[in-house]
Amino acid sequence: MRLSLGIKSDPIEYRYTYTWLFALLDSLDVRYVQLGSFFELLIVEDDFLIQLREEADRFNIRIKSCFSSHREFGGFFSGNLFLEKAARKMYQRFIEVGSLLGADYVGTNPGTVRRDTMEFKNDGIECYLKHMKEFMAYAKEKGLKGLTMEPMSCLAEPPTLPEELDYMLGLLADYHGGHPETTVPVYTCGDISHGYADREGEVIHGNFDLFNHHVPHLAEFHFKNTDPLFDSTFGFSPEEQERGIVNLNKLKQLILSRQEDIPVEHLVGYYETGGPKMGREYSDYQLEKELTRSLEAIRAVFSIKGGQS
Repeated sequence: MRLSLGIKSDPIEYRYTYTWLFALLDSLDVRYVQLGSFFELLIVEDDFLIQLREEADRFNIRIKSCFSSHREFGGFFSGNLFLEKAARKMYQRFIEVGSLLGADYVGTNPGTVRRDTMEFKNDGIECYLKHMKEFMAYAKEKGLKGLTMEPMSCLAEPPTLPEELDYMLGLLADYHGGHPETTVPVYTCGDISHGYADREGEVIHGNFDLFNHHVPHLAEFHFKNTDPLFDSTFGFSPEEQERGIVNLNKLKQLILSRQEDIPVEHLVGYYETGGPKMGREYSDYQLEKELTRSLEAIRAVFSIKGGQS
């Protein structure tokens, strides 16, 4: 297994250009980007995406993945036919976006059940799975290597519990196994900051335990730090590592100990952050420093050089 370092593009959204991001990553020798969704992405013309891919190439950067950023694909869990249709159109276009960018994977968190309609959760899961089977075939047509889903941190956003992971991933794996020539597999885009705490704030499933549980489906993941209740997220500066619970050495050992179980040959971990407060003179210009400190901290622990270990 080959391990590489990348970044999800969220912190530059409406703040800096992709050219700025690609130039920064080139200077840091970080070669992979996960394109986070933004509001125009699914309606912008193809030529924008083609030009974006060419701009990345100019800096020797690969847009290897596309992933949602705003929980905008949740119509499958809404119980509303109009929103379900909208989510289907959006996901299909997202696959096309990934194909145009030359990405290997396209993914989202499956969706959110509204807290006042939790009784619809199981129906929402089945709705999502029904559409995913068709998306697996469409992704194959468009040349992707796989689709991904992100395990989450609450009962309203499945899969969070181990049994939800087993059911959803197992069903889609079985479907791919029955149609290997016409579908792509569904993997996880893990997040090491995601765990599950109940209403009383008791941690039921720790973030490392949940991450370890879905390693056999892991194709990519997010580097992100968090607090003991998975409430706030932040990076890996010395100060942030002091107060956070994501120990990079522990994560490294977990991945190395399970590398034979990881189903892809090339695993990329993307640093995910929203960055400092947006739209302030005193914070926007801190983004370069913030990204650099965390990327270098991750690289130091994982011994990643030239974008890969």
